[in-house]
Amino acid sequence: MSAPTLDRTKVDTGTEELLAERDGNILIVTLNRPERMNAISGPMLSAFSRVLSEANRDTSVRVVILTGRGRGFCAGLDLVESGPNSIAARSKNAQQLFDLGGSAPVVLYNMDKPVICALNGAAAGYGMDLALLCDIRIAGEGGRLAAVTAKRNLLPESGGSWLLPRLVGWAKASEMFFRGQVLNAQQCKEAGLVNAVVPDAELLDTAIAWAREIAANAPMAVQATKRMMRLGAKEDYETTVDHLMVHLKVLFGMEDFAEGVASFQEKREPRFTGR
Repeated sequence: MSAPTLDRTKVDTGTEELLAERDGNILIVTLNRPERMNAISGPMLSAFSRVLSEANRDTSVRVVILTGRGRGFCAGLDLVESGPNSIAARSKNAQQLFDLGGSAPVVLYNMDKPVICALNGAAAGYGMDLALLCDIRIAGEGGRLAAVTAKRNLLPESGGSWLLPRLVGWAKASEMFFRGQVLNAQQCKEAGLVNAVVPDAELLDTAIAWAREIAANAPMAVQATKRMMRLGAKEDYETTVDHLMVHLKVLFGMEDFAEGVASFQEKREPRFTGR
């Protein structure tokens, strides 16, 4: 599958370690430390949170694609720069309250815009958590998910222990974490962790093609559906239906609802504006 490339516009992230560019209504975010297998540095952390937050507020962005440059998606946090023995960590006040409110994983979890992970190589630790936080995962043939935190005397600190059991069940998550397993792309597909596996050379084109299909739909309906799915994981059925009706009343009053009905009656593709 191939997605024709449009004229892309670069977005300033404040660091060359994180790249972003616009392709129409799609924002492509690329982790850019290939020499370190895209291990997350301090500058990348703050830039990543800011770029995601801005994309969620930007009404012209309808879909986000997250990928990595080079052979790996993300090897996790850079333990040299970000670990407990780093200079920055040792200089912090030991009594400072722990706050994840603006951290990239929390921002990613709370996003209403759909996020596609183009898994271009290994994702381990923090990188695996980022991949699991995306709504859709498309893997290249070289893609891998590495649940190896127990081999480093670490935890899946960015929510992996919450995410993985909900995606594959308790037993399979236990097997992966406790044994420190690395699943290749096809094994990830069989476990339900990725939606599709494609040749590495076609990975980004496929992700863009899927993103364009999503972006062609009514953006507020897509975003409201994602929000209801996220909140519904913590609600009972009746509460969810009540919240759905509140959102549905708003959608009924939008121009995009009239356009959706008109396009159906006129047997043409809809042209949604988000209004």
